[in-house]
Amino acid sequence: MKISLKRLNENYHFETKNERGDIVYLDNKSEPNPQGASPMELLLMGIAGCSSIDIVMILRKQKIELEDLQMEVVGSRVDGAVPNVFTGIKLNVYLKGDFSPEKARRAVDLSIDKYCSVSKMLEKTAEISYDVYLNGDLVEL
Repeated sequence: MKISLKRLNENYHFETKNERGDIVYLDNKSEPNPQGASPMELLLMGIAGCSSIDIVMILRKQKIELEDLQMEVVGSRVDGAVPNVFTGIKLNVYLKGDFSPEKARRAVDLSIDKYCSVSKMLEKTAEISYDVYLNGDLVEL
């Protein structure tokens, strides 16, 4: 796996590109009018994407097709800490489809606790928690 990075202006705006040519823009979120995601926002996007891919794969192996999957991720950090790593990450996973709450919860559990490489890396510094919603209802443990 390899990416390249190129500075686009005199400030903090960068273009990153993977080997397939997919582009992601980075910027410093404290700048006025940032033109890309911050590196820390990318980490939250990474856990959301990694886990979502896992969830779809797990449910497809069970012959379950999702009607929809959405996620909100909030990262918490200690103000003034250097480095200012995430100490907590909360995911809200919203699934829609015709399947049981148990299957929904199990797919998310497997992703976060076993398969998602990003969550496994981030759990070294952050407490990761999550709620699962199926068709608008919270799936209780």
